[in-house]
Amino acid sequence: MTDHLTIALAQINPTVGALDHNAGLIRAARAEAAAQGADLVVYPELSVCGYPPEDLVLKPFFLDKVEDTVKALAAETADGGPALLVGAPWRVDGKRHNAALLLDGGAIASIRLKYDLPNYGPFDEKRVFVPGPLPGPVNFRGVRLGVLVCEDMWTPDVTETLAETGAEILVVPNGSPFEIDKIDRRLELAVARVVETGLPLIYLNQVGGQDELVFDGASFALNADRSLVAQLPAFDSRLAITRWTRGADGWTGSSNEMVAPPDALGAIYGAMVLGLRDYVAKNRFPGVLLGMSGGIDSAISAAVAVDALGADKVHCVMMPSPYTSQDSLDDAAECSALLGCRIDTISIGPAMEAFAGMLAPSFAGKQPDITEENLQSRSRGVTLMALSNKFGSMVLSTGNKSEMSVGYATLYGDMCGGYSVLKDVYKTTVYKLTHWRNQSRPDGALGPEGRVIPERIITKAPTAELKPDQKDQDTLPDYAELDDILECLVERDLSLHDIVARGHDAQTVNRVWRMLDRAEYKRRQAPPGVKITSRSFGRDRRYPITSGLLSLVRGS
Repeated sequence: MTDHLTIALAQINPTVGALDHNAGLIRAARAEAAAQGADLVVYPELSVCGYPPEDLVLKPFFLDKVEDTVKALAAETADGGPALLVGAPWRVDGKRHNAALLLDGGAIASIRLKYDLPNYGPFDEKRVFVPGPLPGPVNFRGVRLGVLVCEDMWTPDVTETLAETGAEILVVPNGSPFEIDKIDRRLELAVARVVETGLPLIYLNQVGGQDELVFDGASFALNADRSLVAQLPAFDSRLAITRWTRGADGWTGSSNEMVAPPDALGAIYGAMVLGLRDYVAKNRFPGVLLGMSGGIDSAISAAVAVDALGADKVHCVMMPSPYTSQDSLDDAAECSALLGCRIDTISIGPAMEAFAGMLAPSFAGKQPDITEENLQSRSRGVTLMALSNKFGSMVLSTGNKSEMSVGYATLYGDMCGGYSVLKDVYKTTVYKLTHWRNQSRPDGALGPEGRVIPERIITKAPTAELKPDQKDQDTLPDYAELDDILECLVERDLSLHDIVARGHDAQTVNRVWRMLDRAEYKRRQAPPGVKITSRSFGRDRRYPITSGLLSLVRGS
């Protein structure tokens, strides 16, 4: 039995499926922790394979490789250095589990299986894993550690069992993705578990981007009196040392790691930067290119890209038509200059003339309408994709959640691209983020200090500029009204009656709901993008394209 224990929190950024790379991160963190006298290094959920591995774990050869990697890591602990608590998919009696494995003394000393498998929002663990039994504590060098994996902390069942069976310190490896207010929510739940059990708690979260999910890290540790022992940074890898001492009333921890979490807008911006940075880097793109329209969406997308990748890896392209204003040309050029990135101008006028001539026989007798507007957008999409094919950079889509919700976007036009940082960001939040970025430069950002988005881009009326004097509000409600209605429909699942009761016009609410429903087929073809809200389009919200819901409501 020991009265002193040094536990290192390894907030690492693994890559799904990259076993050798992830093992390298685990080894590097162990070496750093050993130099600081650590007894144990705790890693995130499924740290060996990355989270979420999805259907990779259905492949037996992949699980074989995972086991080989874990056994190799376990053998290395025979050197007398720190033990490792790693996460990996693990087979027990032929069944696949999400497991936490204690590696110590050259062997796999203990295995704990995740009990509560999440199956909501972006999670579908019940599809690939089998739940484990309610666990007892792990005996680590005379200390009984209560190991619970991620979702196991969100309800009291597992912690109650661990406390009743003699756990002394709760340790929670996590793969908990970012969404608005998630950092505060995790802390609230951890405090609840500490109060219920009277035990200190270590919460270790993954950091990094994985497709649409961003893991913000922000790991922490709490004493039994709910005081904060450690707070790791959000959106950054970090190794933190916590030192624990046994007293008459149990274990008490201390640490020098205390980084305040970002404010709400800083957290959203940080998630967008990390999500894009990892998507580009982990998929080995040389950089990104985007259509720079002189509008606010492309401006903030370019700012995120420069902060994530550096100005030398961001290529902006202005693609004017006869309807593009001089203000838009000037604003796009000024914003690119402020960000320090390249901007080229490629007119789509010749493409418009070519399409007009090519389609003239088929369109004879028909008046110009939205078809011609969409041809402009699609000409831009073809141009960007041609540049992407030729030079290898990924096209960054710039559409926001407000537009995607109601279908105010063109398939194979402004919707084309490999990734979107605004996919889950409403237009009103876009405005807030531009003000925030002009006043703040987040830690680790590669872009310049100070103002990066010209004021006129923020203040002028938004427009697609696909016909003379066009404004977004010619087609859509005011964005403040639209976004509130959309949030009620998408995130909160409120009825039309309840939304009207909030003070909205009934006809407007009904129109927005119909646009939302009819645009489902477009959203299925949209690029992936950073999850920000509690319900993003994609994994979080799964509605049928073919549906009789509209007629059902009409008949009610």
